[in-house]
Amino acid sequence: MFESTPFWMWILGFLLLLGPLITVHELGHYLVGKWFGVKAEAFSIGFGKEVWGRTDKHGTRWKISALPLGGYVQFKGDMNPASIPGADTDDTLSASEREGAFQYAALWKRALIVFAGPATNLIVTLAIFASFNLAYGQVESSNAIGGFAETSAARDAGMEVGDKIIAIDGDPTPSFQDIGGKVLMYPDKTVNLTVERDDRQMEIPVKIASVVETDQFGNESRIGRLGVASGAPEITSVGPVQALVIAWDQTMGLVDMMVTGIIQIVSGDRSVKELGGPIKIAKYSGEQLSLGWLAFVNFAALISLNLAFINLLPIPALDGGHLAFYAAEAVRRKPVGARGMEMAYRTGMALVLMLMLFVTFNDLASLSLFG
Repeated sequence: MFESTPFWMWILGFLLLLGPLITVHELGHYLVGKWFGVKAEAFSIGFGKEVWGRTDKHGTRWKISALPLGGYVQFKGDMNPASIPGADTDDTLSASEREGAFQYAALWKRALIVFAGPATNLIVTLAIFASFNLAYGQVESSNAIGGFAETSAARDAGMEVGDKIIAIDGDPTPSFQDIGGKVLMYPDKTVNLTVERDDRQMEIPVKIASVVETDQFGNESRIGRLGVASGAPEITSVGPVQALVIAWDQTMGLVDMMVTGIIQIVSGDRSVKELGGPIKIAKYSGEQLSLGWLAFVNFAALISLNLAFINLLPIPALDGGHLAFYAAEAVRRKPVGARGMEMAYRTGMALVLMLMLFVTFNDLASLSLFG
């Protein structure tokens, strides 16, 4: 029997999750911009009509807007919240009009201001993972097989208890956790396992099983499984530096899974139905919140990393799109034409809105709201 999370907890979880994560993202832009002397005209959590706001002594309008699906910092010289250059960014402006304008900041300063948002989300993820590692230690499991699942692709391929999986497709797997990272995202893929048995090595081809797992809330996910279990894990205490190093490895492992997932969706190996949007994020937020603060904070780390990753995609209107234009400017030694840049940003914004509509429809369909 699946647990049902109250709808009000979806809303609460969504606000507690995205509110702080969007705020720290935009604070990254704002603080680095302020450091470089760029004037912020507006700092908004959410889009659309202003619900609440105040103007500080520096002239920045701090506000909460009606649509809580993002946020923005609008710097001086921006035509709109997407930081499209205004029509007045030309050589006829006076020195006072240029002062504090984003578009007249040095190229490297603009790049750092834009990069600061995703970087802040990445720092949040690292801080959460490192804190968990510091508090609970590092789990270490041998790469030796301690047992098999009831249905096991590895056992069917001829593997035995005690075999050590030392590599998968040539990539070393010194710990059991490394095995999972190279299997989880590849259901139905045939891989070559390098196995050590009785002081000798052998190659064993195994087709990774495709398993649909269902959690206590009824959420399904298709993953790859070898059907092997490790021996008894050991938990060792770690210091702050090692906790951060482990957090970095954990984060990069998740990034690799994100990239793999996108490639599989584009290639057709995974269904586009696996894409999630704001409704699904709200649902999962409420579910994790119902499990307690540790589960919720861990989920926040995953979403924070997702925000960093998505914003760094080279799509105009996202941070990655800005950075792509700055890279082109560095190569050309002059900015991309204002007209071309504006058209690219408008196209990028249209693509982002279309994707938002698509994933929202996906969410509604997955929740069986259409029958």
